[in-house]
Amino acid sequence: MSASRIEWTEVTWNPVTGCSKISAGCANCYAERMARRLQAMGQPNYARGFQVTTHEQMVDRPLMWTRPSTVFVNSMGDLFHEDVPADFVSRVFATMDAAQWHTFQVLTKRSARLAALATDLPLPGNVWVGVSVESADYERRIDDLRRVPAAVRFLSLEPLLGPLPELDLTDIGWVIVGGESGPGARPVDPDWVREIRDQCLCAGVPFFFKQWGGKRKKAAGRLLDGRVWHDMPSASDPADVAAAG
Repeated sequence: MSASRIEWTEVTWNPVTGCSKISAGCANCYAERMARRLQAMGQPNYARGFQVTTHEQMVDRPLMWTRPSTVFVNSMGDLFHEDVPADFVSRVFATMDAAQWHTFQVLTKRSARLAALATDLPLPGNVWVGVSVESADYERRIDDLRRVPAAVRFLSLEPLLGPLPELDLTDIGWVIVGGESGPGARPVDPDWVREIRDQCLCAGVPFFFKQWGGKRKKAAGRLLDGRVWHDMPSASDPADVAAAG
């Protein structure tokens, strides 16, 4: 378990590390920078840098954590990357199914593979599933997500690189928005964020504004129109999974 500074979770769990770029949001990947740093420090899980790597010793790790936690799955990679074997994905989901005292947040850009594998995966109420959408060019990922019978389906609109004026929030239970941070950060237009917030308010979908970003993330803060938007989805009962489909 690694404590996380990501505002919408508590801890991270990385049974897979490494990834490859597939869309515009990947250009300044924070996980890639961190992986290179950890490799230079001699951290054994990052001996291969940012190459996709599965870690057998990490699969059952959440079962050892007795304190209930909100767990971001694969903050340093993508569980649905094409180089991750389907049986390994199944084992990770089996662990989440067994560790019912935790809430797991699974996020991917590879929505097509997520939808293809989802029918064979356990999806109890403690497993939230989301996709990253950085601009209107990738809204198709949301349609793939709707095919997944998760109790909570969520969107991570980060780094937000363009407006999303016609966001279809049907069957979506949570929306996270954030600007890009770190070296080479691309700016976010406040009106893009407000437009998404207003769509969420209209649809009754919890809205979480993570950050404005930029090179000085802390200085930019996360206030939007004078307040912190920190809404989270309600805890779901496992019985809700069938209804969610």
